[in-house]
Amino acid sequence: MLLTTMLLAGFASAIHLYIFVLESLLWDRDATRKTFGVKSEAEVRHTRQMAFNQGFYNLFLAILTMTGMTLLLTNQRTAGATLLFAGTGSMVAAGLVLLLSSPKLARAALVQLLPPAAAIIFGVLALTR
Repeated sequence: MLLTTMLLAGFASAIHLYIFVLESLLWDRDATRKTFGVKSEAEVRHTRQMAFNQGFYNLFLAILTMTGMTLLLTNQRTAGATLLFAGTGSMVAAGLVLLLSSPKLARAALVQLLPPAAAIIFGVLALTR
């Protein structure tokens, strides 16, 4: 169970690292515009700072989760579980906010929230036995 938790949490972290790269580093690329449904160059310019900032939120969630994973793997169970669940729980919450505020982005929201939600479920099962 713990291995499954780690794989899912690692996958969730990778997704959030990828989102960081898109939002903070590649926001003005055509492929990124298409991914996020940004229609015009003017919209890219207008949203660049917001996307840059938002990308760092995704980076911090990934770091938080990966730090928790590292601590769990080094037998620091309480601190590791706390950070892992804080990171993945925040990922799920952010995905729910996206889903509820922008239903047209349901696919993106589910990609963002399902892997960390599964990591939480498996993590609780693994750590409460």
